[in-house]
Amino acid sequence: MTILAEVHDETVDLQALYKQAGINETIETLDRELVGLVPVKTRIREIAALLLVESARRALGMQASPPSLHMSFTGNPGTGKTTVAQRMAEILHQLGYIRRNHVVSVTRDDLVGQYIGHTAPKTKEILKKAMGGVLFIDEAYYLYRPENERDYGQEAIEILLQVMEEKRDDLVVILAGYKDRMDTFFKSNPGMSSRVAHHVDFPDYGAAELLSIAERMLEKMNYRLDGPAEQALSDYIERRMRQPHFSNARSIRNALDRARLRQANRLFAGRGAPVDRAALETITAEDIRASRVFSQ
Repeated sequence: MTILAEVHDETVDLQALYKQAGINETIETLDRELVGLVPVKTRIREIAALLLVESARRALGMQASPPSLHMSFTGNPGTGKTTVAQRMAEILHQLGYIRRNHVVSVTRDDLVGQYIGHTAPKTKEILKKAMGGVLFIDEAYYLYRPENERDYGQEAIEILLQVMEEKRDDLVVILAGYKDRMDTFFKSNPGMSSRVAHHVDFPDYGAAELLSIAERMLEKMNYRLDGPAEQALSDYIERRMRQPHFSNARSIRNALDRARLRQANRLFAGRGAPVDRAALETITAEDIRASRVFSQ
């Protein structure tokens, strides 16, 4: 898909181009999907503006090397990196920078083999699937393991580097992971660092944002919290955020799954008593406070 700007007397209407591309709808979808993340959304709008202006420049015959589009998304788990990658792919496609609105998500295991001669075909097969779209590599720092002399991750990195340079007009690579580990990864791989132009840092969610996320998740699943349950969930979030292995929205989704499990068992324990719609859709404080988080 290629967006063509209408040129009149050597001018381009950027707002018309923006509307024609449908970028505003994509940004609005991102706003609906993700609570908060204002710095991330601002950065995505800035990148979209850059690409839009580059499209306008091309329409006026102002030829220049295409902007580097490879990106790094850093932040803790559950902060929306995969969702933003999907919307970024949509924007890139809308503006004609990639052929397909297509994201291939992989980890080290999808790229690196276990024996000599195994890595190259695995990596090339993934690149073939992703070509024309976006390749999203989660926990990308695991590709580099200098402590293991027999590790084959470096081979995958070298293939990626070559393709990121030679096929930069047909593939966008997004590397993702914890910020400190990604910083170390880039320092150890200057060739990779030099190819990544856009670094987007995803902040952790606050307690109020996580409660809003939980309510959105429940609404999509046709559940609701009663009054006491809302306070119970707020208390749960405050406690869970202080515990190890907290993964932002991912931990909240897991907590809601367990609350639904408790609700189902509570209703089933009624032993044949009729259950109405309100009961089926309501999560109570009992379903929340039965969590081990409150006993630890």
